[in-house]
Amino acid sequence: MSDIFIRYSRKDRAVADRLLGRLSAEDWSVRRIDLAMLLSTAALWSATAMAIEEPAHNVVERAEPFEVRNYQSYVVAETFVDGPFDSVGNEGFQRPFRYISGDSRAAEKITMTAPVEQEAASAKIAMTAPVEQERAGGRWRIAFVLPASYTLANAPQPTDGRVVLAEVPSRRMAVVRYRGTWSEARYGEELAVLRKFIDERGLKPVGELVFARYDPPFMPWFLRRNEIQIPVQVSAAR
Repeated sequence: MSDIFIRYSRKDRAVADRLLGRLSAEDWSVRRIDLAMLLSTAALWSATAMAIEEPAHNVVERAEPFEVRNYQSYVVAETFVDGPFDSVGNEGFQRPFRYISGDSRAAEKITMTAPVEQEAASAKIAMTAPVEQERAGGRWRIAFVLPASYTLANAPQPTDGRVVLAEVPSRRMAVVRYRGTWSEARYGEELAVLRKFIDERGLKPVGELVFARYDPPFMPWFLRRNEIQIPVQVSAAR
């Protein structure tokens, strides 16, 4: 059974092994089909995710599991959610997901015909990654990154007033990658590791940190790809 837990951290593997150890043979036989279905869905998503667009960037430094990246500017659909760290992700995910699924107003101007027509229509937007979560005062900002073909000028306007479009400027980010849960405890552990890396490299944080989630909520926790990203100052030596 443990061979399904291949690509995640030792901490999460230990938790998973303890949970599986508590299952009796009867429990496992009942749950085995559900687990197989869940893993099949995850596999389909992972295959699709290989083609999902991510914000354009280049890697300045790599020292597994860390990277320092230069990001180009990009547009996001963002919303703000109240609540604790562990629970805001699902609600924050649903709002911008509905937007990219067609809950928008796309003004389309048709030319080269007579008469010229202009109408409002819904527009679906290709799925991108990651979903960003960061602290915004006493609230949480959840943002979907839009494909590079969209700007503030041509992106469809959200119909949900809680979702707004914004442009994220170009910036340098120090990043730690990990697989596992979205829990605040795990997040805190990885954040401490990233801050140590930043300190050892002599980097200077210059903005709010970002929790980047590359998988949807239905992805099994032990397969989820996560990152914590912290904006750092660009020095002349780098």
